[in-house]
Amino acid sequence: MAKAGTLVDLKAKHQIYQPDLRIREIYFPIDCVFSVVARMKDGAQVEVGTVGREGTTAVPVLLGAASSSNDCYCQVPGKAIKVDVRFFQSLRATSPKLRQLLDNYVRAYVIMLSQLAACNRLHHVYERCARWLLMAHDRVRKTDIKLTHEYLAMMLGTQRSGVTVAAATLQKAGFIRYRNGNITIVNRLGLEKASCECYDVARELFVTMLHSGDGIAATRAVLN
Repeated sequence: MAKAGTLVDLKAKHQIYQPDLRIREIYFPIDCVFSVVARMKDGAQVEVGTVGREGTTAVPVLLGAASSSNDCYCQVPGKAIKVDVRFFQSLRATSPKLRQLLDNYVRAYVIMLSQLAACNRLHHVYERCARWLLMAHDRVRKTDIKLTHEYLAMMLGTQRSGVTVAAATLQKAGFIRYRNGNITIVNRLGLEKASCECYDVARELFVTMLHSGDGIAATRAVLN
């Protein structure tokens, strides 16, 4: 059994867990972003959740499951802490502080899922694109985000052409710069004004429920 976390450098599309396969490792992102993805029978994909430095990939395990019906993989490359699931469960059982932090995160995560479901149904792709980029910016703490239109369209549950128009509009407004699969946040304040209300909901949720809004605290608890 692993006795500590391992720092890993993840590339885009690195598989975190697969549908119906036992989850053997838990990840705590540091400056990367993970996508939880649902797949349809025809192969179509849509993002149903994201995980950044505010949290962990352990949600299925924390809810009592050994596996998930969804895919989870690294969407924005970066570093994370990887922990053996058995050690994670042992530590959670013996650390009230970590258990409370994780419980708070799960509550915030579930609430956010319902908010994003409403967002994808009611808000324009332009607003949703701004919201996703803001959330990614908060998580990676970098102005440059490696992301293609194809993957952004999948995450927003829309056609690539719609994302291309939305990104072009944000770029023309001077909020972002896009080139060769790399998006640069140029004007964050403008991007916030372009976003729908769901970004403010997400930011308040994680700051309020996790106090610091920073899952690194959980990572350090695991490592210690």
